[in-house]
Amino acid sequence: MKRFHVHAHVENLQASIAFYSRLFDAEPSRVENDYAKWMLDDPRINFAISTRGDKPGVDHLGFQTDSQEELAVLKARAQAADMALADDGATTCCYARSEKHWITDPQGIAWEQFHTLADIPVFSEKAASSAGPACCAPKSAQTQSCC
Repeated sequence: MKRFHVHAHVENLQASIAFYSRLFDAEPSRVENDYAKWMLDDPRINFAISTRGDKPGVDHLGFQTDSQEELAVLKARAQAADMALADDGATTCCYARSEKHWITDPQGIAWEQFHTLADIPVFSEKAASSAGPACCAPKSAQTQSCC
């Protein structure tokens, strides 16, 4: 089963955590000094916020899969539809190690499709010492992602 994913940039993390905790009637499942995430079952969503973006608002959308097999089906579907695909493969970002790829819709909205393998203690192992952009969303699926 897949879980819908939304990542938004916020200016004030603590105020946003308070707002979304009330909205979802749930505390975040993970909180870092620049990031928070709610893994909700009703609705089934991975909702993440961070202070790592250029401006407040939705950074990207996506689907988190429960298995490598589900991720392979999404990737094959994108390839069969001739969607430009940026394949990150095994990577680290947003305090997680995952396998992922990106596609971009006609409006330029980045869609992340990923399977999380493990939590990690840093935002990205490749950029552990920098503030860097959120979750490495590419500007276009035809370009390499930032991490």
